[in-house]
Amino acid sequence: MLYVTRREVFSASHRLHNESLSSIENRQIYGKCNNPYGHGHNYVLEVVVAGEVDPITGYVIDIKSLKDLIIEQVVSKVDHRHLNYEVDFMKGIIPTTENFAIAIWNQLSGKIPSGKLYSVKLYETENNYVEYKGE
Repeated sequence: MLYVTRREVFSASHRLHNESLSSIENRQIYGKCNNPYGHGHNYVLEVVVAGEVDPITGYVIDIKSLKDLIIEQVVSKVDHRHLNYEVDFMKGIIPTTENFAIAIWNQLSGKIPSGKLYSVKLYETENNYVEYKGE
């Protein structure tokens, strides 16, 4: 089994806030990430596809087709956007890095032209990231 990774970088803002909690509870849970105006990150996204090498092409997946898919399904929809208000696939979801990674997985799942979606790794900062490998 081979694992092919495509990395993309984008910027987005968000506010961590749960409407079912009080203002005090939200501040206690999310701290400065609960700023009413939101805050931004320069995210790094790594999408990993697993599979066997095609004997004809030598690829698990054509990396350009993977790049195009990630840009079409994710980056074009989130880059320089506010996740709470401007991104359809994040509507009604608290935009933690965990939830964001799952939502990105859902955007890509079933659309990989060859191989199989193995994981979505999303870096919120240089030191903080999550990795999702499906359900």
